[in-house]
Amino acid sequence: MSTTTPAQPDIAPASFAVSAAVPAPVAIAPPAATPAFATPTAPRRSRPPARDGRITGQPAFVLHSYPHKETSLIVDVFTREYGRIALVAKGAKRPHSQLRGVLQTFQPLQAGWTGKSELRILTGAEWVGGMLPLEKTALLCGFYLNELLVKLLARDDPHPVLFDHYVATLNQLAHNEPPPIVLRKFERALLKETGVAADLTRCTGTRQAVEAGQVYVVDPERGPRPARASDAWPKITGKTLLDMEREDYLDVATQAQSKLLMRFLLAHQLGGATLNTRQILIDLMQL
Repeated sequence: MSTTTPAQPDIAPASFAVSAAVPAPVAIAPPAATPAFATPTAPRRSRPPARDGRITGQPAFVLHSYPHKETSLIVDVFTREYGRIALVAKGAKRPHSQLRGVLQTFQPLQAGWTGKSELRILTGAEWVGGMLPLEKTALLCGFYLNELLVKLLARDDPHPVLFDHYVATLNQLAHNEPPPIVLRKFERALLKETGVAADLTRCTGTRQAVEAGQVYVVDPERGPRPARASDAWPKITGKTLLDMEREDYLDVATQAQSKLLMRFLLAHQLGGATLNTRQILIDLMQL
């Protein structure tokens, strides 16, 4: 299997740049006999057993990387069965690193590592292929997804369903599906999988069904309730809430209101931290 990665367009946001040419003189894992991202019939949250802390052939994506000492990198990766982890890629910055062109963002990898501490040692990585590169607006959207995962996912917390959703989202962006709809679905999935998304079909406290013709606000900690005149939170129609729960974003009003709502809910979860790529997308595309 070739380890040559398709070139990514050079428009990554400087404030959340992920190294394009990465890591270290470590062994390249042998090709897998089965597809790297085949979804099991029953997704697991438990981790597979490992001997002596050594893992091989784990489906993974690079989210972010930064320099470590003189010749190495720390690579933040999202794996299917181990969640988000940090790996030291020793010697990654050396000119003849075997992994130059392999550890790219938005490209499926099979990675291996060793160690049981928070910072593990990368032992091998192979580019799997099978996905189109992201370009132009889709590339910016991809960096936005990565920044969300870095800032909202705890380390060492497996999220196999979210991983599969991430793979599907990258494919949708690469095939030019409408970014606003694709992003809203992923944002909602992220909040659901991390346990902070409320049921949008029922009111908080009363558990009464949300009605399409009424207006609501969504408490970030509790869920929907009828809107009051004094509310400063985004006022959202019941139809939009029901559409979001069904992942139906065809209505223009639903698209506009869901954007405001998700921006509000994500800001709450981020605790006021700024999403650099989100601001770039707002400035360029109003997504």
